[in-house]
Amino acid sequence: MRGKFITFEGGEGSGKSTHASLLAERLKALAIECVLTREPGGSAGAEIIRHIILSGIAKPLGAETETILFAAARDDHVRMTIEPALNAGKWVICDRFIDSTRVYQGALGKVDMKLIRGLERVTVGAAMPDLTFVLDVPANIGLARAKTRRGAAAADRFESEAIEFHEDLRRAFLVLAEREPKRIVVIDGRAPRDVVAERIWAAVNARLLGGLIEVAESVAP
Repeated sequence: MRGKFITFEGGEGSGKSTHASLLAERLKALAIECVLTREPGGSAGAEIIRHIILSGIAKPLGAETETILFAAARDDHVRMTIEPALNAGKWVICDRFIDSTRVYQGALGKVDMKLIRGLERVTVGAAMPDLTFVLDVPANIGLARAKTRRGAAAADRFESEAIEFHEDLRRAFLVLAEREPKRIVVIDGRAPRDVVAERIWAAVNARLLGGLIEVAESVAP
């Protein structure tokens, strides 16, 4: 049986990496094999491209070039990591995927959605997420978290954008979620970590596990 594919989306500092990891641990405790991965990256070739993108080297070349770089990384990631795991019956949990490209390069970068969708058809194919979480936090909170997380290190290509960029980013993710409610679940990322984790687990249980696992009663998304 083919595995399930779950992705986490949202702005900088929204908790994607933390909650992707927590969900993987919880699934593993149920003896469900999981692969925890990320974008850009997640495979040897894609990690090289990740460095190029996040360093900001490609920014002067424009949003379309960055879109193509993301697509190249995604192609390697899907072929080398995601598809083999899904075909082996494992669940894949990914920190960012197609929705980040749709928002960062599409909605904000003004790259033609025909190009983005065309690249998706080539690179993703049947490897579409079964469930996507958008962790929603105000831009100022997310950026403050990101700054604390990186410490003395310099902000990356996207963290260094102005606050207005991140506010637009948040709105764009929420618009995307409104358009695809069957796949995308919005979770308030301002809540305590344990509460957010339980809300995520409740959605996974209801949508992908058939409600077979008992969850706390007070954590409705």
